[in-house]
Order: sequence, then structure tokens, then C-alpha cells
Amino acid sequence: MILATVRMTIPPQKRSQVSKTLKSMVRETMIEPGCLSSRLYHDEIEEAVFMCEQVWKNQDVLNLYLRSEDYRHMILLMELAGEPPEIKFQTISETAGIEVIEKARGCTRNGDV
Repeated sequence: MILATVRMTIPPQKRSQVSKTLKSMVRETMIEPGCLSSRLYHDEIEEAVFMCEQVWKNQDVLNLYLRSEDYRHMILLMELAGEPPEIKFQTISETAGIEVIEKARGCTRNGDV
């Protein structure tokens, strides 16, 4: 899996427009082949900050998306940012859930220590 994130700081006069566009893009991306999730976050403390997070099945499907017209729109939005965006692609080889917490704390599912 590939975790793709774009974090951008948007000037006040462009926030409403960028927010609407990003919401639409996130919904459209969720139906792309190979997209496992697509989310948009708006920082409550730093109001100018938006972050798009996507999880892709593999590098091949991510590459197709990066070459798409939809991603060209993301690039255009990044150009509206007040400073250079933070872009990251992280390869995930393994995921786990609550069992990691339980193991670290020496607990079982029923709460026994």
C-alpha cells in the first residue's frame, strides 16, 4: 500500500474555493480503481491548512492516478497555496490495529492484564 499526503496552506481569500474543490476531488478519488481510501482534513488550529490523504493499493495504480486529469487539478490547487506544499508518499508494508496496544499493555480482548 502507498499512503499519499498533500498538506497545503491556503491564503484566506482562496480557502472557500479550495475547500469546495478538494471535497469534490476526495469524493471522486474514492471511486478510482485501486484507491482504498481518500480523506480531506482541515486543521482546526491552523485554519489555513488542508491535508488530503489517500491510500492506494500499489504503486502502479498510484502512478495512473498521478498521470490523470484529476491529479492535474490537485497540482493546480497546490499552486494556490501560500507556501510550498508538503507532499509525501509512504510505502506501507504492514498494518495493525488495537492488538498492538493490547500487546504493548499486556492486555487481552476482555481487558485482563
